[in-house]
This record gives sequence, C-alpha cells and structure tokens, in this order.
Amino acid sequence: MKPSRLFYGTRRRRPQLARAEGVYIWDTEGRCYLDGSSGAMVCNIGHSNPAVLAAMRAQMEVATFGYRLHFETEPSERLADRLAGIAPEGLGRVFFVSGGSEAVESAMKLARSHALAKGEAQRWKVISRFPAYHGCTLGALSVTGYTPMTAPFEPLMAQMPKIPAPRAYLDGLDIDDPATGHHYADMLEDRIRAEGPETVLAFIVEPVGGASTGALVPPAGYMERIREICDRYGVLLIHDEVISGGGRTGRFLAADHWGVVPDMLTISKGFGSGYMPLGALIAKDEIVETVLDAGNYLHGFTYAGNPLACAAGLAVIDEIEGQGMMANSVTVGGLLGKRLSALMQRYEIIGDVRGMGMLQAFELVADRATMAPLPKALNAYDRLAEIAYDNGLIIYARRSRGGHDGDHFLVAPPMITTEAQVDEIIDKLTRSLDRFVEEAGL
Repeated sequence: MKPSRLFYGTRRRRPQLARAEGVYIWDTEGRCYLDGSSGAMVCNIGHSNPAVLAAMRAQMEVATFGYRLHFETEPSERLADRLAGIAPEGLGRVFFVSGGSEAVESAMKLARSHALAKGEAQRWKVISRFPAYHGCTLGALSVTGYTPMTAPFEPLMAQMPKIPAPRAYLDGLDIDDPATGHHYADMLEDRIRAEGPETVLAFIVEPVGGASTGALVPPAGYMERIREICDRYGVLLIHDEVISGGGRTGRFLAADHWGVVPDMLTISKGFGSGYMPLGALIAKDEIVETVLDAGNYLHGFTYAGNPLACAAGLAVIDEIEGQGMMANSVTVGGLLGKRLSALMQRYEIIGDVRGMGMLQAFELVADRATMAPLPKALNAYDRLAEIAYDNGLIIYARRSRGGHDGDHFLVAPPMITTEAQVDEIIDKLTRSLDRFVEEAGL
C-alpha cells in the first residue's frame, strides 16, 4: 500500500474508495461493502443521490461561498425557514455550523450568553450524562461521557457535572414503566440541588443515544420528567439530535416521539447526509432575542451558512420527505430490529438489542443474566467490526460502559435500505459473529 501523509487516530490503513451509490461503497480493488452504519450515522439518504447532486451543481453555477458578515444567501435563508417549520413551535431561530461538535459548542455558548443577558452570571454549569457523546472540541468534550476521549484533555477544559444515563437494561428495570423513567430523571433534580440551582445553566441530552450508549431509548416518562425538572429550576434543556435527528427514528427529530419541546436543539450528520459539512443550532426565539438585545452573540465559524452546503441540505430534506424515507425507517428499521433480536436465540453473548427505526444496536456480554461484559482483553468491539468489514459489512463499534469496558455495535444503514438488504446485513453479520465466537473460544 502506498505510504500516506495523512494521520488520524491510529496507524490502521483502509482501502481507497472508488465510488459509492445507494447503500453500497466500492474500493479500488473492486470489493463491495454494505454501509451498515451510514458512515458514522451520517449518510441517511444513501450515497450519490441524483437529486441532491443536481441541486449542488445548480448552486455551484451561482456561488460556492458567501461570507455571512458580507452577504445573505438565498439557500441559507430558505433552509433556516425550512428548519424553523420542522422544529417544535417556538424554536424559530437558526445558527448554521459545519458539524455536530460545532453545533453543541454553539448551544453551550448561546446558553451562557443568555444567562449573562439576563443578569444570571452565576449560571455556567451544563449537566450531561455518563456515558454520552456530544463532540470532540473542548467545550463539547466537557459534556461528553466517554473516559478515553476526555481524560487526556481534562487539564485543558472545565469538566461538567454528569448524571447516569438511563440504562435500564443494565439495572434490571422495566423500560416501559414510567417509574423507571422517573427514577433516572430524578437524578437530574438531585444533581441540580447538589450543584446549587443558581449555578446550573443547562442540561444536554441525546433523545435517542448515539455512539457512547448505542441507540439507547429512554424509559417511559423520562423525557417528559426531564422537561418538568428543567422548568422547575430555570435550567435550559438542550436536545442533541446530531445522530437521532434527520428522520432516522421515524420522525425528523427523535424527541417528537415524546412531544417534548427543548429550549435548543442541535442537528448535523444525517441532516446534511454527508453531501457537505452541515449542522445547525435551532433555538427558541426568546433566547436569541434576549441575547441580541443585550448586544452581540460573539461566536461564529467561517463556513456558517455556506450556500453550497445549505443547497445540499435543502435537497436532502426534500428527498427525506418526498421519498417517504421516514416511513421506510419505521417499517424496514423495525424489521432490522426484529432480525437483530432474533440473533439472541443463536448467540448467548448478545445481551441486549435496542433502538428505534433505522438506528439499532446490539451489545455483547459474558453473562446475559448479570449483563457482565466480555473480558476486556478480547477487544470484541474492535475485532467484530473488523471481521464484519472483511465480510463486506460496515458497522459502528464502541465500548459500552463509558469507554473502558463493554462492547456495543450500531447498525444504522441508510433510510433507503430495503428488506432484501436487511437480509444481506443479517447474513453478513451472522457470518461475522460465527467467526468471532470461534476465534474468541466463546
């Protein structure tokens, strides 16, 4: 393999991409891969969508860049209007960014600016959950609960308070019982009181979990109770929809399943579907007006509201809505979840299957009764993903217990996936699990 001057997280090399179409990617050696995780849960509408490419070509003929301090652009204005129409009532102001970490950073800084504008300078703590993933910039890392990613950089940031994520499956609690949801949500109230309510600025939560919790669905009553607690103490509620947004769960915003309205929400990944770097912070009108009335929101990025990215984003939403992709996420995603659950009969090491729509995950354990993780030395999260890759299936793996132990795998193919392609995913995954079990002597 030709030497590369690029560097990322490790020395591991990958084949060179030749082309991508629909749910498939080919390398330059002619091998085909089924993109079973949509990249990093990004390519919601699939690869090389002709309508999106056409919209991007049309915008290229007009302008590829217009700096936000010099010009307003038609695509960014239209996309802001579109998002305000999709978001819950009252969230009518949009701030564009290039990705999820930037969106979370923007939300935290807007929340702080709002507190300052209201004369509440003592509010600065943003409570989050453990485990959780909210991004890799220092601000976003401060609310991320994934120890290997955060610990090395703690001297560079103010680590924020955490409460346990509602992992009812590990605690032996009934996810369908509202008492379970209230049990976990009340931990937020306890933490607010412990920190001092006057110091707490916001609570940030993934409505359906992403990388660090593996498609964790909240217990009944959880999301509603969280909203009540935030209101009780004047704490802003931020929904991180970077992974769960964009239609993958069957609603454009996952929190809509519970009818809970946040004060702000962040969105990226599937929103731009990988065609251009694109993300957004959507906030309540009152919050933005209060900040702007006080002077200025001193924050921004060079590519905010880029017209080419916004043209792509508009076309992506058109395709999601026009092609019925959210409905497909419900039906075919539901089938995918059932097929994954059926694997529990064949493999005792699958301890849990969870998710919504086309955002599914399974977790491996040593003992299903106790939910004890597999031995750490097996590196199951990495090894099974590599075996699947060799078998032409891409899945997304992480440590499930905060970064050091446990193994979960996200199976989140594009929203255009068919029932036949679900069969293909399960076939490749079964062959991969068979090989892993044999290798590991399980």
